[in-house]
Amino acid sequence: MAVGNVAGNLVAHAHERGVTTLALDSPANRNALSAALVGELGDRLREADKDRDVRAVVLTHTGGTFSAGADLRDPPDPDALVGLLRQLVELGKPVVARVDGHVRAGGLGLLGACDMAAASSASSFAFTEVRIGVAPAVISMPLLPRLDPRAVSRYYLTGERFDAAEAARIGLVTMAGDDVDAALEPVLAGVRKAAPEALAETKRLLTVKVLEAFDRDAESLTALSARLFGSAQAREGMTAFLERRDAAWVL
Repeated sequence: MAVGNVAGNLVAHAHERGVTTLALDSPANRNALSAALVGELGDRLREADKDRDVRAVVLTHTGGTFSAGADLRDPPDPDALVGLLRQLVELGKPVVARVDGHVRAGGLGLLGACDMAAASSASSFAFTEVRIGVAPAVISMPLLPRLDPRAVSRYYLTGERFDAAEAARIGLVTMAGDDVDAALEPVLAGVRKAAPEALAETKRLLTVKVLEAFDRDAESLTALSARLFGSAQAREGMTAFLERRDAAWVL
């Protein structure tokens, strides 16, 4: 299935047999979550939610990176990122992430907000926030209710990279394999056989705990994110990252 785009747009889209595919399409900056990309993805999701011909949404990417996380040169407002993550959770249709590349930091929040996720064995993952002087604050709302607690402690605190098999073991992705599209075939076949209203109601049952986290923590975690990103430590961490050097605290 071809995924089409218009020059200047950041999210490509296609539709086939009830499934709309939205592809993050800003490979020049590794699909970093800029204010513009977050806004456009939100618009595309709203369109899909209103379209009665859409049974499910596949969220994927162009290039070798699903998303590198927040765009350090044009970061989204924390409230906008919270809104996008909640929109994915609340969408009245299943959202399935398709990953065939690398995912870092805030990009992992998108995976957590999706109902299912498939990754190729070539994919890799890392919560790199602590290495630039911030914390995975906002993205914790969809992630912590779904991930293995001991594993997430390790990967949040160290920023280590891990592979698709480990991502599946800890609950970050639903399935992993050499061919991500082959892994997705039974999933998409299943949602095509399901009644639309039944899908929506079943998704509501499954997302109760995640939405409770948003209701409880959105305000405090948004404030934490803003405070950390505005700190001297974060300025040093982001400058070091952009200059491709170690931050001042590295031992």
